[in-house]
Amino acid sequence: MSTVTTVNPATGERLAEYPAFSEGDVGSALDRAADAQVGWAAPPFTERAAVLRRTAEVLRADAENLAVLVTREMGKPLAEARAEVEKCATACDHYAEHGEAFLADEPVATSADRSWIGYEPVGVVLAVMPWNFPLWQVLRFAAPALMAGNAALLKHSPNTTGCALAVERVLAGAGAPEGLFTALVVAEPEVPAVTRRLIEDPRIGAVTITGSERAGRAVGSAAGNAIKKSVLELGGSDPFVVLADADLPRVAHMAVRGRFLNAGQSCISPKRLVVDASVVEEFTRLLVVEVETLTVGDPESPGTDVGPMAREDLLEGVHRQVEASVAAGARLLTGGRRLDGSGNFYAPTVLTDVAPGQVAYAEEIFGPVATVIAADGDDDAVRIANDTRFGLGASVWTTDRERGIAVARRIGSGAVFVNAVVASDVRMPFGGTRASGYGRELAAAGIREFVNVRTWWVLDEPAVTAPTSE
Repeated sequence: MSTVTTVNPATGERLAEYPAFSEGDVGSALDRAADAQVGWAAPPFTERAAVLRRTAEVLRADAENLAVLVTREMGKPLAEARAEVEKCATACDHYAEHGEAFLADEPVATSADRSWIGYEPVGVVLAVMPWNFPLWQVLRFAAPALMAGNAALLKHSPNTTGCALAVERVLAGAGAPEGLFTALVVAEPEVPAVTRRLIEDPRIGAVTITGSERAGRAVGSAAGNAIKKSVLELGGSDPFVVLADADLPRVAHMAVRGRFLNAGQSCISPKRLVVDASVVEEFTRLLVVEVETLTVGDPESPGTDVGPMAREDLLEGVHRQVEASVAAGARLLTGGRRLDGSGNFYAPTVLTDVAPGQVAYAEEIFGPVATVIAADGDDDAVRIANDTRFGLGASVWTTDRERGIAVARRIGSGAVFVNAVVASDVRMPFGGTRASGYGRELAAAGIREFVNVRTWWVLDEPAVTAPTSE
């Protein structure tokens, strides 16, 4: 029997070993999910809302244990892990409160005696989720999907298997029917075949993935081939645009806090700092000072700002990107090396003189590396911000709000923030454009991704004439 082993990235110590699902186990989980979904969708919204409210209560009651599990499996500082648990609880509360209104029938005035738009569950939703926010990524799809009346199967990243099973336990403890939500423990070599087989099954009504561009292409292709609805939340290389009039000390501080959150392992962290040439030297100086004050170390210790990267291979990949960029002309101002000792610790890094033709300019660096790119005025900043295949988030920093909005309107992205670091909020839709994916999570748009939008047309008596056009 194959197994999945989790490892603490701060120490290299083995955490746990889990038996992987066999093909029969996966099929049984789908059978149970499909059966549970029928009964789950039948009662009124209030019953599903009650389960989501209890889910929020269970999350908060067990917040410390869950936060420690997150930290030990993927390395983020404990304070960030605690915040992640609370954000999950907030999402459950939000959909418990608003889900029914989001999916209420919408009457439409037509020539029918009665006509309306209905929102009905699609069946079982398959989710393929990453390790970097191992609870939040799951609950931000699961809360709306379940509230809409669907069941769910989760294929989580193997290195956060404990977190996947914890979400299953939390939902079961909150009263979710048996089989409604199952975390599938899948060995890494089996992931492509298992995912494809599930997507092809007619009981899977939709698939959602948060992950790399490569994984998104594979899942999106399989979903398209099976003619299934899909939501892809993929990578990003978000521009952080600093205009000439920006408050440089404050903005440099926010750039560091945004870029090095979760050791830089976030799709929406500001990866390209696009700075007006007239202030780039001073901004970069302030940036380096801020970066060099960060405390890197044990993520379970109070005061740690940056923990280890989640896996050895991820650290090695980031280091190769940094080395290639420097070899192509980028200038290394601080960091750029693995830290001594055990664990996957990489020194917070700043690259400047970043330009086209360098890895740091063209690729997403998914780790603790900030890149500074000089721009010759607002128009050039917009050009550079848009000079990417990605389009997830963007931010613009200025003391003139209207100027910031005007610049932001010209940047292509799924979200844009003026004078604030990009972050997801359950009250606002979240998703990208171009290679960053399609579809939306969160808010009303997110729950409507996991339903069939159905047209209803009702006459009191049979029609006596047929339409003359389709």
